[in-house]
Amino acid sequence: MTARPFDDFRALLPLLPEASEVSVAAVRARDARLTKPAGSLGRLEEIVEFLAAWQAKAQPTVERPTVAVFAANHGVAAQGVSAWPSSVTRQMVTNFGAGGAAINQICGAYGAGLKVFELALDIPTRDITQEPAMTEAECAATIAFGMEAISGADLLGLGEMGVANTTSAAALYCALYGGRAQDWVGRGAGVDDAGLARKIAAVERAVALHGAHRDDPLELLRRLGGREIAALAGAILAARMERVPVLLDGYVVCAAAAVLQALDPATLDHCMAAHLSAEGAHGDVLRRLGKKPLLDLGMRLGEGSGAGLAIGVAQAALACWRDMATFESAGVSGGAA
Repeated sequence: MTARPFDDFRALLPLLPEASEVSVAAVRARDARLTKPAGSLGRLEEIVEFLAAWQAKAQPTVERPTVAVFAANHGVAAQGVSAWPSSVTRQMVTNFGAGGAAINQICGAYGAGLKVFELALDIPTRDITQEPAMTEAECAATIAFGMEAISGADLLGLGEMGVANTTSAAALYCALYGGRAQDWVGRGAGVDDAGLARKIAAVERAVALHGAHRDDPLELLRRLGGREIAALAGAILAARMERVPVLLDGYVVCAAAAVLQALDPATLDHCMAAHLSAEGAHGDVLRRLGKKPLLDLGMRLGEGSGAGLAIGVAQAALACWRDMATFESAGVSGGAA
């Protein structure tokens, strides 16, 4: 039987490493000795356990935090679904390179690295209302590119840039989860009422055209997704293989996560949701992914901005666990709640 391009990715799923319970136990043992009531740091304690579990380290680190942003253009933009022309994608990539975007400032504030990957910006994916966005070979190659892009980090935040990519994300959610197009479509980067109507109609047409493939999440990805969403899926998989914990940004990044979850729910165990996007359906997406966001700041910028901020929270969590005095070293009586 001839192998198909997606077969290698399906074969990876049974090989994904598990969480290190030994490392989690070591983190909890030190936490019990710190000068604070048990559980008093709430989710900060959870974050340190998460880092330990997926780095497989009794002393987890956030020494090389990195935000990876994948940028691509979408043929469905021709349907008038965005408030911005497709040329803005390249302009924003240039802005990232010049240090002028919000994500540059956020990464700078926390000493995080920023990697920006351009994915054939001059060749948009095909219009999903008329045909599949990518061939299987194109989609598989883009997933593989994403897998190669994440090396060197010990905590990975994922982001994206792409005019009209919330339309592709909404179509993926609608095909994966069901419901009406308007349940999944939001205003994205600020589309007006007429544009919102066009966006809903575009998602309806796309799902009607491709929805028969609901039983194959990778097939939905190549038909309805964009190159940045495919690359994000690859980055998530590679991070798991390399034991790098992942912070998922907002609505579009989570579309890649939703595809992987549909393949195997365990594929996202090494991921945390960085924040709750103001894009309306994101809360429903996170509930379906089983992820509770670390932050809720009313943001809907994309470009990894929520993930970058969550890196700062992770750094603070780890600093508390690593550098706080113990009851013994501080001469403080322990054991009281």
